[in-house]
Amino acid sequence: MQDISGLSGLFISAFISSTIAPGGSEVVLAYLVNQGHYPIGQLLIVATVGNTLGAMTTWGLGALAAKKFPIASLLPKNKQKALALVQKTGLWTLLFSWLPVIGDALCFAGGWLKLAFWPASLLIMLGKLGRYAAVAWLFN
Repeated sequence: MQDISGLSGLFISAFISSTIAPGGSEVVLAYLVNQGHYPIGQLLIVATVGNTLGAMTTWGLGALAAKKFPIASLLPKNKQKALALVQKTGLWTLLFSWLPVIGDALCFAGGWLKLAFWPASLLIMLGKLGRYAAVAWLFN
């Protein structure tokens, strides 16, 4: 049986990287790819699912914040910019949720704007999968 500590560490790192703290899930993925102990597809799935669930947690926090604080001017400046961008461009902006710094704000804005959950989840997942696939390709 394969040791799952690497996979669970990757999942936790990916989840946290997409929610409360900047993280190094790309570094963890690169390390695990380089070690060659796990199939790359398995690593991509674990990282993508963890990061997507973290992003959807942020999306949910945005939706909750909109109920409690409906006035967008109460948001910090980076979240106001993300909110304006998502309002202007819509769901497709969430493909860029993988970007550092602004990605979390885009997910928060998507929740704030009550963008449809499943399409938002799919676009966020595709963006994050693309980023992790690029990292895996670079370190394979």
